[in-house]
Amino acid sequence: MSTGHTHHGHLGHVVFITAAAAIGGFLFGYDSSVINGAVVGIQRYFHVGPVEIGFVVAIALLGSAVGAWAGGGLADRWGRTRSMQVAALLFAVSSIGQMLPFTVWDLAWWRVMAGFAIGMASVLGPAYIAEVAPPAYRGRLGSFQQLAIVLGIAVSQLVNYVIVRLAGGAVNNELWLLQAWQWMLGACVVPAVLYLLFALKIPESPRYLVMAGRSRRAREVLAEVEGDDVDLDARVSEIQHVLRTQRVPGLRDLRGKALGLLPIVWIGIVLSAFQQLVGINVIFYYSSVLWQSVGINQSDSLLISFSSSIINIVGTFIAISLVDKIGRRPLLMIGSAGMAVSLGTAAWAFSAARVADGAVSLPDPQGPIALVAANVFVLFFALSWGVVVWVLLGEMFPNRIRAAALGVAAGAQWIANWAITVSFPALGAWNLSLTYAGYALFALVSFFFVARWIKETKGRKLEEMG
Repeated sequence: MSTGHTHHGHLGHVVFITAAAAIGGFLFGYDSSVINGAVVGIQRYFHVGPVEIGFVVAIALLGSAVGAWAGGGLADRWGRTRSMQVAALLFAVSSIGQMLPFTVWDLAWWRVMAGFAIGMASVLGPAYIAEVAPPAYRGRLGSFQQLAIVLGIAVSQLVNYVIVRLAGGAVNNELWLLQAWQWMLGACVVPAVLYLLFALKIPESPRYLVMAGRSRRAREVLAEVEGDDVDLDARVSEIQHVLRTQRVPGLRDLRGKALGLLPIVWIGIVLSAFQQLVGINVIFYYSSVLWQSVGINQSDSLLISFSSSIINIVGTFIAISLVDKIGRRPLLMIGSAGMAVSLGTAAWAFSAARVADGAVSLPDPQGPIALVAANVFVLFFALSWGVVVWVLLGEMFPNRIRAAALGVAAGAQWIANWAITVSFPALGAWNLSLTYAGYALFALVSFFFVARWIKETKGRKLEEMG
């Protein structure tokens, strides 16, 4: 009987350390979305236009791309947990910096630093989870990262709403010597300190310990996460064998005849880019501005943003429950169709926008329709492209190039995310309806892309890919 009990004890321990590592994902969601509530405040405080504000919001994503690229190398040099501690410290410092900027340009610099820390965490979390999770639970534990991201988005929207209510309903109102938007950006320090405390507590990954020649400690950690009934010597020598025979894939391994890269790598890049080109992050970075533009006041617009985040979480749970049942391709195609229709509806609704005294308003049926369409779009994205793209990127590449190909595809995603984020304020100011029609077109094209190029990976061994 006792073995069953200890097995559950081990699983509980693994769930705890997995959740602790996934706090990096929570920081990613929190920081990328906290700016949503602060955008209007920054714009008014520094008297800057849509181009500058797009630059400040999006610059963090370029920091993230560099952090993600550097994160893997740092994890091999310093260890997984030590790298997490560095990311948490950088993030905490950048939160204080973002809270107390002198100019819009040093605010941008602090956002690059926060982005770098998030990029590191976005690589460290999934890698660490994969290395400590028992094989039978790896898929479900791996989805903690995406779940942590959507929870981070939701919590930041809720915190923004509470801060604005305390400040009397406007982001430029003063609250305890600072403006409300400054407190929003400073609140990031709380999850950063939590991440640091957990990163000091969780054990180093057994794979890194073996790599660093600390086999005895690796055995102890393996006993903690996999149980005493596992042959620990065999597991350690298995890891040693893999490390000896494994060559880290480089960019030259991805070369092919199709425009310089292997076709499968291009498919991964395009899949990653489509995930961002449908405009999902416009909803999470700028939705409070969007709802204010259709006549909703500041604190209510933040509450609506929070409700979108709840829909995002519900959609993520739907995806986690369906991805192994109905498969990757059908889920992506359902998502593309739903996104194309809802974005097209939003584009139609915004075409009725009227401008009076510099304020935009939507007439009656179109206002509520735009609101419903935006939330339907979030739901269809969350139950399909939000989760499935990450699952596919982890599975679709051949073993020998997986790490390098995943790095290139994830880099493409950060760059597409940056392009959409930096361009939206200017495009939206020019023509909001056509901007949304553009995102709808990308959603439609993504349907045909999946139908033509994406192979189903459900139930296939990783060794069969490529």
